[in-house]
Parts: sequence; C-alpha cells; structure tokens
Amino acid sequence: MRILVVEDEHRMALYISQALIEEGFAVDLAHDGARGLELAQTYDYDGVVLDLMLPRLDGLALCRRLREAGRQVPVLILSARDMVEDRVRGLDAGADDYLIKPFAVAELTARLRALQRRHQRTEIPTLTVGALELDPATRVVRQAGRAVSLTQKEYALLEYLMRRSGYVLTRSMIAEHVWDFTFDHASNVVDVYVKHLRGKIDEPGRQSFIQAVRGVGYVLRDPATAAT
Repeated sequence: MRILVVEDEHRMALYISQALIEEGFAVDLAHDGARGLELAQTYDYDGVVLDLMLPRLDGLALCRRLREAGRQVPVLILSARDMVEDRVRGLDAGADDYLIKPFAVAELTARLRALQRRHQRTEIPTLTVGALELDPATRVVRQAGRAVSLTQKEYALLEYLMRRSGYVLTRSMIAEHVWDFTFDHASNVVDVYVKHLRGKIDEPGRQSFIQAVRGVGYVLRDPATAAT
C-alpha cells in the first residue's frame, strides 16, 4: 500500500512515515496542504493520513477539494483536535476516519488497512487473471486453487500488476507505487522482486504471468491467453 502523509510538523511526519514503512507501507510526505493536494491528485494512493492544521491549505479544505475532484482515496484525519464538533467537521468534509493525537502506531496501521479493505470491497471483490486470484479484503492469493504465501512487498507488487493487467507498466511506475516517488530508479529491486514473484505464482515449464517488455518494464497477462 502506498500512503501519503500530509503533516507540517517535521518530527511527527518522520515518526509516522518511519512507523508505516516498518509495517510494509510505501510512504510519501507533504509538509503543507497545497503540496499534499498536488501529490494526491497526481499519484494513485491507497490512503491519505491528513493533519488539519496545515500551512497554505488546511486539511478540511484539502479533503473537500479531493472529493470535489472525484478522488475517492481513503482519508484518515490525524489531529490533536478532540472535540466532537471537530470530528464531525472532518467527516463531513469527506474524511473516512478520524484518529486523535497522541495515537498508537498499531491502531493507525490497523485503521488504514481497514479503510483499504472497505474501499476495495466497494470496487473489485476479487482480482482474477487466468488461474491467478487475489482477494484484497483477505489478502489471500491463490494460483489454480493453491494458496501462495507472499511477503508484504511481493503482495503489493502483485496487486498493482493485477489491477492493471494487460497494461505495460514502466519500472518507474511500479517503483513509485510499491515503494515511493523518491525511489532510486537506478536500483534493480523491481527486477529482483519480479523474479521472486514469478517463482511463487508461475507453473514450472509454463509461460510466466509477468512478461518483460524490453527497455520498458512489465505486463501481467494470463499465460494461457497470451500463448494463443
């Protein structure tokens, strides 16, 4: 999951970012509302952690503009404001959840995953490409009925590829979604993870689900269809 954290207090932003990274999230940071809105409208995030008191554009205005633009990314407001009226204003502005500072990291990550499950259930219950199935709600992956055990990053990579099956994705697109936009594009980690993933989802002697496109990146297709 790729998360945008919009928090103007640099220590808090770094703390949240590091905590989420340790839990397997990819994280981008914005330290003011205008930059947060720009990123949220540019990149395909799985969730936004949003402070209310922000320079240039406050959190409520940011959330409203996202919804007005048709962006349905889950938004979790993280604020020291603990009055009922504050929570109501945040939810009325289009936020999906509201967590009061100080907070437990375990609760923050649990709420983000719950929001993502809720969001995914309203979109695509199960992703299927040939014999490969991925259930976003339970995070269970099966290949021809066989359960496949994946690491957090392998799962994030597979989900991203399956949601865009049939489309050629550049290494930069993959890296920026599964890792973050500050990712070192000279690294070969995308190729390494694709190799690991192939070893887990492909059948021996059969064409791979994940096909390399020379000089560009990768595309995920049903090998049975691709072979015909």
